Amino acid sequence: MYWFTCEILCYFSQLFYDGHQSLAVNLSNLVKAKPACPPSDRLFKVVSMGLKVEQETSGQKKELKAENVAPGAGIDLEFETDVQTISPEAAQYETCYVTAHKGPCRVGAFHNNGQLIATGSEDSSIKILDIERMLAKSATPVQILAQETPQQQMENHPVIRTLYDHSAEVMTLAFHPVHQILVSGSRDYSVKFFEFSKPSVKKAYKSIQEAAEVRCLGFHPSGDYILVGTQHPTLRLYDCNTFQCFVSANPADQHKGPLTAVHYSPNARTYVSASKDGDIKVWDAVSNKCVNTFSKAHDGSEVCSVVFSRNSKYVLSSGKDSLVKLWEMSTSRCLIAYTGAGTTGKQQHRTQAVFNHTEDYGKLH
Repeated sequence: MYWFTCEILCYFSQLFYDGHQSLAVNLSNLVKAKPACPPSDRLFKVVSMGLKVEQETSGQKKELKAENVAPGAGIDLEFETDVQTISPEAAQYETCYVTAHKGPCRVGAFHNNGQLIATGSEDSSIKILDIERMLAKSATPVQILAQETPQQQMENHPVIRTLYDHSAEVMTLAFHPVHQILVSGSRDYSVKFFEFSKPSVKKAYKSIQEAAEVRCLGFHPSGDYILVGTQHPTLRLYDCNTFQCFVSANPADQHKGPLTAVHYSPNARTYVSASKDGDIKVWDAVSNKCVNTFSKAHDGSEVCSVVFSRNSKYVLSSGKDSLVKLWEMSTSRCLIAYTGAGTTGKQQHRTQAVFNHTEDYGKLH
């Protein structure tokens, strides 16, 4: 039975390798293939070796005994039966702290240093929280917390800033990679820059008025530029010092639907964008030109998120086809499609796919 499973997995891997991702994913879902099938040309090599042996033994019996096959002359599909797959143990995530906005929380963003997190709400407010304080509060017994003075409670409270300057739902947040600046985008068509080093600051020091609802933001690794994606298909790039706006000189470079996600590569050479039109676009970060397009990246479904790996060689995407895909930038190939999220029915809401802290796993939420 395992031999049959290995053979099927070889078929799926070959389909992925040959670029037939849609067919491979559909077949994998049909038979509930486990584990996931990475792209591989192993089946092609097996068939090639078989044809070579058949030609060399022309005129002899077609059924060859295993002992008559020279070592290394072929690949046994049962070779992996005794191999134990070693993979890192999945991490367990537990709730350590809960805070609340007056309305539903729509977005969250971590600072690059891992010490702060910001949340944005439908009630138009933004909160910045200290992660160490959250962990400390969750580890402190309730009896000790009850004995704290009002001054101590204020000093130890995880919420260090609450910002109010939007008039509608906050849809996206991004921390500046260098300075103590938080940027937000909202349904009120504005992008706002908050300098949060001073506790008394509640309002933005700079606001950019856009032509449509702001859906996504992405900082250049240096912090000198920021990408802004809106309900309008045109992707915008702003200089964070002069606030001058730049767009591609070629209108054909742009998406055909609202933007859903943008992300700079850590090496700052490229950035990617995703859209409701179903495409993922790769852009040159210097010329601001589109250099590649993954058309119908999720079989024509809306692409919900895109994010680079730390080495800038891969992109992880999620779509409303309930799949998470890992793309290799050098070959523009989908290396693997992670299935299973759509087993309970058609996806209705947007999802975000991200790498975990070690990049051993991808998470969908």
